[in-house]
Amino acid sequence: MGIYVWGTGCGASELFEAGLEATRITAFVDSFPMGDTFLDKPVLLPQQLPLRDCELLIITARHADAIGNRCRELGIPEEKCLFLKNNMVLMDRNTACTCAKDLLGEDLMEKLLPKHRIVPTPAQLAGSALPEQDLGNDYVRLATLELLCRRLADVPGAAAELGVYRGFFARCINQLLPERKIYLFDSFEGFAEEACATDSFQAAHTNTTIEKVLAILPYPEKVILKPGFFPESLGGLEEQFCLVSLDVDFYQTTLEGLRYFWPRIAEGGYLLLHDWGSPKLPGVAKALQDFERENGCRIPAIPLCDVGGSMILW
Repeated sequence: MGIYVWGTGCGASELFEAGLEATRITAFVDSFPMGDTFLDKPVLLPQQLPLRDCELLIITARHADAIGNRCRELGIPEEKCLFLKNNMVLMDRNTACTCAKDLLGEDLMEKLLPKHRIVPTPAQLAGSALPEQDLGNDYVRLATLELLCRRLADVPGAAAELGVYRGFFARCINQLLPERKIYLFDSFEGFAEEACATDSFQAAHTNTTIEKVLAILPYPEKVILKPGFFPESLGGLEEQFCLVSLDVDFYQTTLEGLRYFWPRIAEGGYLLLHDWGSPKLPGVAKALQDFERENGCRIPAIPLCDVGGSMILW
């Protein structure tokens, strides 16, 4: 009997950083695998999951609603499914999962399960029998992006993202701003050595490719790829921007990104700084603080209650 993990991205990294030993994992499951192995364990498609051997399926991806439906289709009982990204629904997904505490232990469960919901349960709904209301993969962030893009009709400049990862947020920008050039900056090799990323966090962020990113973009002809470590990857680029997503997790590259992009944001444009409010990535907030000190002024900004605690600079 084995423990399986659904997801080979940041959620899986958080699982091991919380203390689960990789040796206890039988295999990973991913609907869109980037390779045959992850952290030296095999990666299976959902339909390849051996049901008889699966004692516990730990779901680390944020697409919890869709994965939950897929598990039901495959015949995986709810009591074997533990959802770690449970903070975007009003009801607790894990009430049926009775085996997880025995298999993982109370201490590890305390570290893994969300302590709060980003979108909290309204007091008048607490304890009600309402069905789950899944707000999607970081609904707050994506809905805010859509609203911001509506404001850009008269703002000149290209779009850009520093920190592309697998391209899901870049896909949304590309979809919402189909007439704009979009510059995509990423090493596609994980983080530079000076970032001091943990092995599992590094593995999660190297688990991507340029080809996979381009394949999901609706208007790839508008994309200008800038692979490599930033700011060396700029290659002398001078451009004006209407919208920039800055999502690089660590202090130094965040600071370099602010130094380059902020002076080049057109009047009326926005810079989205992801993970500003994340307690796991404190370097992001420190980079903004130090950048403001360098410039001698506070930048007009509004924080979001999305999963990463983004900050919108305008």
